[in-house]
Amino acid sequence: MTAYNVVRFRVKPGRDKDFIAKNQEMGRTKMRGFRKGALIKTGDRAYCFMAEWDSFDSIVKARPQMLANLDSMRDLLEDLGGGLGVTDPISGEAVLEINP
Repeated sequence: MTAYNVVRFRVKPGRDKDFIAKNQEMGRTKMRGFRKGALIKTGDRAYCFMAEWDSFDSIVKARPQMLANLDSMRDLLEDLGGGLGVTDPISGEAVLEINP
């Protein structure tokens, strides 16, 4: 069953271009089960990355690689507060998909 993960970020002032470039670079990284993703600008220095996967198991197996990718850009990110750290990740299996 298709699964998705979403991660929220806030970028340090003046680092937006670096953050976008780092995500472009990571987009060339092969992860088994990864179908596609999108980086969405949700506000001033605020972003959300959304990815589509073959299955939830694919997400679980890719976590070490995703964490390594995150480690390579931690210096670009601000703490989100509330004990979250620099990311606010969620993931799960699709229960409904809507196609036009």
